[in-house]
Amino acid sequence: MKTHDPSFKNTYGPWAIVTGASSGIGREFARQLAAAGLNLILVARRQPELESLADELKTECLVLPADLALRTEVERVISTIAGMDVGLLIAAAGFGTSGDFVDARIEEELAMLAVNCRAPMMLARHCAPRMAARGRGGIVLLGSIVGFQGVPRAAHYAATKAYVQSLAEGLHHELSPHGVHVMASAPGPVASEFGTRAGMKIGKAMSPATVARETLHSMGRRTTVVPGGLSKFLTYSLALLPRWGRVRVMQLVMQGMTPRA
Repeated sequence: MKTHDPSFKNTYGPWAIVTGASSGIGREFARQLAAAGLNLILVARRQPELESLADELKTECLVLPADLALRTEVERVISTIAGMDVGLLIAAAGFGTSGDFVDARIEEELAMLAVNCRAPMMLARHCAPRMAARGRGGIVLLGSIVGFQGVPRAAHYAATKAYVQSLAEGLHHELSPHGVHVMASAPGPVASEFGTRAGMKIGKAMSPATVARETLHSMGRRTTVVPGGLSKFLTYSLALLPRWGRVRVMQLVMQGMTPRA
């Protein structure tokens, strides 16, 4: 389904909620959904960036600054949108960490677990029954190609994305009979703020616009989309290996992306 097709707005409108909308993939989702005519609920920590984006978009926007690492903040977002006709959830907020797990800061790992797993689960739990009741809608959970196997030196981050992948696959089959399309988007390296925050040196990477465009174009047709040529190459090449082999390859990749001090 193409975003310029009027049926896209009819299926997934009138409102879409996009988390992580202040930058990167989330920001590009917001731009492309606005171009498709959907009204937007923009969620992220940084209010100035959200307001700047809302001013840019030619559609009705509700700016909701929130720290999704805090359960109370997720609950506040849910209570705010409770009376709105939300037809699409784009759970794009997330961040990563890297390095040996034994050296990890537990506070940061718990925050990552909350943002990457708890927040999208809570938002999906709120949106899913409402979408099912009206017989249409969509949920996109942002995973990663690292979620398909364990990844040394990004062990916990990869585990959070495995959770997202599994949740999307299960919800896809539960909700599709009710007209609700659920999909995991599993990109590879993306040119965004992610690498800096995660402490990774990312070389060749796709644009956030590519991730958003290919994901939205796959709505209603796939359970998982792997956007971008590089992501597809990495995923399908690794698929030929046994799981232990994929883990070993990812270990070598991460050694190059996360050099020790």
